[in-house]
Formats: sequence, C-alpha cells, structure tokens
Amino acid sequence: MKKRIILLICFPLFVSCEQINKSINETFKPNDTIVQKEKTVPETTVSTQSNVERTTIETHSETHTHTEGKILDFLTNTNELEKAEQALRKLPQYAGKEIFVYSILYFYDYGTINIMLQHPENPKYVDTYEYKEGKWSEPKPLQLSVRDDVQKRLIPLGKIKFANVANLTAIYNKKAAEIEGAKPLTSAYVSIRDNEMHWYPTTINGSRERYSIQFNSDGTLKSFKQD
Repeated sequence: MKKRIILLICFPLFVSCEQINKSINETFKPNDTIVQKEKTVPETTVSTQSNVERTTIETHSETHTHTEGKILDFLTNTNELEKAEQALRKLPQYAGKEIFVYSILYFYDYGTINIMLQHPENPKYVDTYEYKEGKWSEPKPLQLSVRDDVQKRLIPLGKIKFANVANLTAIYNKKAAEIEGAKPLTSAYVSIRDNEMHWYPTTINGSRERYSIQFNSDGTLKSFKQD
C-alpha cells in the first residue's frame, strides 16, 4: 500500500521533470529542425533546376507531341524532305538572294517543319516560317532582343540539306532498336551557334541505359557511346 502511495506521489513529479527537460532542450536548440529543413529544400531545388536546364534541349524533340499532321515517317522520307527544301528556295521574297537560317530549325515526323530565316531585305530582322501540308506559310516577324547577336547564329541554307535528316533518323532508330526501352525518333532539329550547325537529339534514353550520340553535318554518325 505504501509503495502505491509513493508511486502516486512521484509520478507527477517525474512527468513534470520530463517536461522541464524537454523545454530546456528546446530552448537551447530551437532551430535544429528549421536548419535541417533549410538545408534540405534549397539543395533539392537547385538539383531539380540543374537537371531541367541540362535536359531541356535534349528532351524537347523526344517529348514534343502533335496530332494535326497526317504525314508520318516524314523524317525518313528523302523525297518529301527535298521537296520541302526546294519549296523554301522558291519563295518569291528570296528570289535571287541567298537564304540564311537563324538559330534553330525543327523537323517533325508528322510532316511539319519550323524554321527561322534572316529577313530578305533587312539583315537585322528575322522571320519565322512553318511548312505544313506541303506548303510554306507566310513569314511572321520574330521579336528579337537588343542583346541578340543575329550574325553569330546564321548559317547559309546551302549548308543544311533537309534530306540529311533521313540519314540521321535511320542511324538513330537503328541504335535505339538495340537499346531496351528506347523509342524511335519523332523529331530532330538543328541548333546554330557561332555560325556552326549542331544536330539534335544527342542522347538515346533507354529504360536501363543512356547513350550519347553525335552526328556530322551531313547526318552521318560521328560518335556513339554509353553515358
């Protein structure tokens, strides 16, 4: 009986001491949890942003989807690609003038091409065009920044053969077929920097492996290796 009485008296004291100890610990270490969160959140955010910046240009051509076009296998159709290039050269505004491609040029497997060209009269201007259902659209003005160096992102159309897209696509698809989970190419593009052209995509992503692939200007294979 005496033991029970002693326990009933001591228990509240014990609980009170525990609460006091906890309060003291929290008083001297109030920011441990906050500091830990502050460390974790920025690191995750930076990592995510870095991944996005690194993969955006690589994945754009692989993730772009469109359903308007009816032409499939355009990327491997040499005749259709050549037809599109010839139609571009025959645009009346460029009659007797050299055509310069600006910055980027996209090819989509459903039969569409998006291209930016230096203006035929004012070299400081750039127009965008779309090739769709076998015809080029009217030019649409591209808004440029004063910081854009147009001259460094130009290349003569003669250095970009549309038919070379078929070479690139055939090579890419052959390699992709050998990689588990990799998908055939649905779009490709040229990026122009310092007056040099660069073909994309530059990676093949499988479900278990990732490969780096580089192409020469004519669409032939330059290098292929596992990352």
